[in-house]
Amino acid sequence: MKNILVSGGAGFIGSHLCTRLINDGHKVICLDNLFTGSKENIAHLEGNSRFEFVQYDVENPYEADVDEIYNLACPASPIHYQYDAIKTIKTSVLGAINMLGLAKKTKAKILQASTSEIYGDPVVHPQVEDYWGNVNPIGIRSCYDEGKRCAETLFMDYHRQNGLRIKIIRIFNTYGPRMLPNDGRVVSNFVVQALKDEDITIYGSGKQTRSFQYVDDLIEGMVRMMNTDDEFIGPVNLGNPNEFSILELAEKVIALTNSKSKLVFKPLPHDDPKQRQPDITLAKAKLGWKPTVELEEGLRHIIEYFKEYQS
Repeated sequence: MKNILVSGGAGFIGSHLCTRLINDGHKVICLDNLFTGSKENIAHLEGNSRFEFVQYDVENPYEADVDEIYNLACPASPIHYQYDAIKTIKTSVLGAINMLGLAKKTKAKILQASTSEIYGDPVVHPQVEDYWGNVNPIGIRSCYDEGKRCAETLFMDYHRQNGLRIKIIRIFNTYGPRMLPNDGRVVSNFVVQALKDEDITIYGSGKQTRSFQYVDDLIEGMVRMMNTDDEFIGPVNLGNPNEFSILELAEKVIALTNSKSKLVFKPLPHDDPKQRQPDITLAKAKLGWKPTVELEEGLRHIIEYFKEYQS
């Protein structure tokens, strides 16, 4: 049994990770300031003697005796990370510094939940880990993109200067139960609109592509990454390489929900990437990992979740 800290643990992905770690027999400290996280996401863990929730902001140093740290704290959808851009970059940068400081003090192994957004609007497709990206440093998405890029820099420098045991993953589009219905992400947007028979909003032509990963696959990859030998630090892409256009996604959601929704087209947001697809060769080789949940199966799960959420 390990003592494991999960920052951002009451969020969509963090709550699934906390559940997995508890089920694996570990003790978990869940840190979250509840900006986008929710106590409802972790309600099923309350009362478990191996689970502790602490309402806390990682912009401030935190002390605990831990063996491992998963650093997930940061709003991840454009609506939320652009709401307070300065807060977003502080969370990414100061949060990384404070979690790395804790790892240094306790000699814990620490994993950074980075993002495919560090590749920006890529000119290399699919994206491989040694691609440096095409990022606008002064755009409306920069608080998140550059915040995550800086966090990766900090992790590498703490590793080089202080010998910290680090792991870096880059998460591609992930969906599943406990997503917020108003987070502006394409899967949750489409499902919520379809269930209400509202117009489905397509930004741009709808020909831009994404690769959609079900949350259970991501959690499996995260745990496997944490458990690799210390010599392997990443970064490693975790995502589903099956590529779909936004139009294809909308059509699948309408079909699965038997919705009467119509498609409505609006201008593409500034700096929105046209393509997003992970090369997962490294994850297959080093983690023995690949996604197992296909889009239609995963969509059925999230559709049922939002049906219950709205009832």
